[in-house]
Amino acid sequence: MINLYGLEIKKLETLMAAEGQKPYRATQLYTWIYEKGATSFDQMTDVSAKFREVLKAKYCLEIPSVFVRQDSADGTMKLLLKLKDESKVEAVLMRYNYGNVICVTSQVGCNMGCSFCASGLLKKTRNLTTDEMVGQVLVVNNLLREAGGGQRVTHIVVMGTGEPFDNYDNVLDFVRIANHPKALAIGARHITVSTCGLPDRIRQYAREGLQINLAISLHAANDEIRSKIMKINRVYPLDQLMSAVKEYEQLAGRRVTFEYILLAGVNDSLHDADELSDLIRGTLAYVNLIPYNPVIENLYERSSDEKVHAFLDRLTKRGVTATIRKEFGTDIDAACGQLRAKHSL
Repeated sequence: MINLYGLEIKKLETLMAAEGQKPYRATQLYTWIYEKGATSFDQMTDVSAKFREVLKAKYCLEIPSVFVRQDSADGTMKLLLKLKDESKVEAVLMRYNYGNVICVTSQVGCNMGCSFCASGLLKKTRNLTTDEMVGQVLVVNNLLREAGGGQRVTHIVVMGTGEPFDNYDNVLDFVRIANHPKALAIGARHITVSTCGLPDRIRQYAREGLQINLAISLHAANDEIRSKIMKINRVYPLDQLMSAVKEYEQLAGRRVTFEYILLAGVNDSLHDADELSDLIRGTLAYVNLIPYNPVIENLYERSSDEKVHAFLDRLTKRGVTATIRKEFGTDIDAACGQLRAKHSL
């Protein structure tokens, strides 16, 4: 059975043509499943009964089920979702004053092995399919609708468990569905894909013609420190990463966000701030500073507020645009770096 939620519009058009259907059929199905919220083919009253039977025989409309729900005191909602093969992944809804942001997971487990991150404690078992990523958004939209008030997901960050560019094709189909006006209808500038730094994929992404945001998990500005805390740097050191970032900026005409988790005594000194500003000089990028969130198995400590603000001040004085990320859901292990699907263990 082919899950319609996993079909980017061009692929759906191709399938419908193979079924002997007219070109409008794909858009009609998108309208039913996304705009009208149909959950069965029998609800599609302007589709012929004969073709509805074809759809029921070959296609399905399945989304993950909620296994565990946790609600934070700050309004953050973390969901442990069960997939069709019994795998479990987490998605997080964060409520900002400008909208509802969902953090989407792209893999079951993660092989990147960043030493400060809980997600890497679970080794990758497989990539998520496109429909499983779309399903995360649909589950949250259903819960928001049930709560009343006419709310829905307005922003997406692909920053949950896994390395999105290690699941490139499925993630690209997902963001295209998310952005399509007849599907999830989320503006390109409201969608961000994050990578820990796969240069070839960054270059490929630059050629996609997308206006979707790109974030780079940087976390250190020299190879010695970055290789200690991020295994990926041993394969793709900073010179390769920065070359790909500059090519992305030139080809896509878009700036990147560098994410930088501050670890006490590791990468939070003023010298580190100077190295960071030197590293990204000449790019369009800005920096998102992230206070470290505790993970029991890791020995890192959180930088003091004084250190965080001194780091920010140093970057600002050296001409770098930087912000400190607002924290959400720390009390339910839903904050950056804490996702680990621990209830499934």
